[in-house]
Amino acid sequence: MSGPARICILLLSAALLASCDRPGNRIAGRMGEYAAQNAGGVSERGARLITEYGCGACHTVPGIWRARGRVGPPLDSFAERSFIGGELPNTPEMLVQWIMDPPRMIPATAMPRLNVGERDARDIAAYLYTLH
Repeated sequence: MSGPARICILLLSAALLASCDRPGNRIAGRMGEYAAQNAGGVSERGARLITEYGCGACHTVPGIWRARGRVGPPLDSFAERSFIGGELPNTPEMLVQWIMDPPRMIPATAMPRLNVGERDARDIAAYLYTLH
């Protein structure tokens, strides 16, 4: 095989490999957008509420200043996760219920009930679903 042909094959192979994860990223992005919309909240408000409720004391939350807690799991790529709390299906309604009252959903959880109302929970959920 000549040098130019080998270079063409290598470049084509590299281009194909580089594009392998793009459809998955688009699908994950669409799923997160769908979930955020179905949470019925406003993600910008959710970001502010994450700070107000002190979620960053326990969780690392991308995009939230000083949210660097290490007690609970980091919430990066939350929109791509299958489960909440390791047990519940990651759906908008389940997440809203979880944010409102984690011990009711999983009695053995370490996550406390913070008296988050439904509207605030929907906003927080909408923000979490923007995290890819």
